[in-house]
Amino acid sequence: MKKDKIIFWIATIIIALFEGVMPALFSQTELAKEGIRHLGYPEYFAMTLVIFKILGVLTLIIPQVPKRVKEWAYAGFAFNFIFATISHGAVDGINGKTFFPLVIFGILAVSYIYYHKLTSNKN
Repeated sequence: MKKDKIIFWIATIIIALFEGVMPALFSQTELAKEGIRHLGYPEYFAMTLVIFKILGVLTLIIPQVPKRVKEWAYAGFAFNFIFATISHGAVDGINGKTFFPLVIFGILAVSYIYYHKLTSNKN
């Protein structure tokens, strides 16, 4: 049980850093704005993503949030990583940037699997 908790929290904290803290701190930089334009998205889309990423991270890390809401947060992040992979692949071709979202998706999957291990042990 303790090992499961450690694995869950390490994976979830990595997601929180990549999807909550970094976007909140760096989304308004010129580099970030150029990145979103490069992919063909309008700037307002980037701000929408940041807001939902922060809400998603809060949903994942606050224990009192209902399970059903957490499931939607996990699904939202999964869609985000899949579509980020597609966007990078469509615009830049197949390279390292194309597959990086799938690496984070893998970490999200670890968080999700261990979240369910922990909640099934409580019942």
